[in-house]
Amino acid sequence: MFVSDIIEIIEEWAPLEYSEDFDNVGLLTGDPKSNCTGVLITLDTIESIIDEAIKNKCNLIVSFHPIIFSSLKKISKSDYVQKTIYKAIQNNISIYAIHTSLDNHKYGVNHKIAEKLNLINTEILLPKNDTLRKLIVNVPESNEDDLLKALHDAGAGILGNYENCSFSIEGKGTFKGNELSNPNIGDPEKKTSIVEKQIQLVFQKHHESRILKTLFKNHPYESVAYDILNLNNLNPDIGMGVFGSLKKSLSENDFIELLKKTFKTPLVRHSKLLGKPIKKVALLGGSGSFAINSAIKKQADVFLTSDLKYHNFFMAENKIVLMDIGHYESEQYTKNLIFDFLKEKLSSFAVVLSSINTNPVNYS
Repeated sequence: MFVSDIIEIIEEWAPLEYSEDFDNVGLLTGDPKSNCTGVLITLDTIESIIDEAIKNKCNLIVSFHPIIFSSLKKISKSDYVQKTIYKAIQNNISIYAIHTSLDNHKYGVNHKIAEKLNLINTEILLPKNDTLRKLIVNVPESNEDDLLKALHDAGAGILGNYENCSFSIEGKGTFKGNELSNPNIGDPEKKTSIVEKQIQLVFQKHHESRILKTLFKNHPYESVAYDILNLNNLNPDIGMGVFGSLKKSLSENDFIELLKKTFKTPLVRHSKLLGKPIKKVALLGGSGSFAINSAIKKQADVFLTSDLKYHNFFMAENKIVLMDIGHYESEQYTKNLIFDFLKEKLSSFAVVLSSINTNPVNYS
């Protein structure tokens, strides 16, 4: 199995198209065509992780955070980033970062946090737009069902909790081929009229090449008339954060104790406690201050995130309680999420969960 085969599996699960523009995801170092001897899963890639990969004979590291985030002008082992990259290249170890591709997954980073808190009735806090496409295509009435089935099987027509979704309109299609045409219906150089159905299906944009390949393979016409439209609709299946509810309301102090126990942290930084029960919870793993106003609009009782700055806490304005559990703490279960996925997909392959705690923050 090649490194590229593992990457294909990962990117079908967490497509690069859904990562944020500021991010640096995908294969950061290594040859995608090299044979893969094993995969090491980690939250961060640092020098000790490279040593762990060498020890476990893994030449591919799948890391949540990218070790290369800003531009590198040299690799001289002068800091922890350069030392890590140098050792990886020296030992022919590939590094793949998944980061915001998984942040924006419906069942990704934030779903895992919600799962740990046993939240119910969850939805994405910040759904993304520009991730949906619509296919509009005309097809002879007699071929409609077969084409729809093929397109549905390829991933088109899924809307939230519904699948096999489509819309069709009946009309009359006309065409006339030239002397070089080879029509499946009608004769060359003779105008043909036929009852057609115009079918419309929505699909996730990362499936576009597959959808078009399926369309051309299963459509009876030599030249297929179709449109692909970019939709600006918010996508309820792609985006950051989670909004949901606790099964039972907790006092603010009991909720803080739940966070300490669940995320193994000795402290929780928070804004002013309001003396109200906690029921509705908004959360976003990692640095999530940009979602404070969205959590307030959702009328959440609490917003759970990390890396809040001094002035961020003023934004609570007695409307919500902001709670910061730490960056590592909020994302610590992500490597288990990646490991479980790859272990299921590669049941007979060496997939290793890193045993190293990469949290650089200590508490006294």
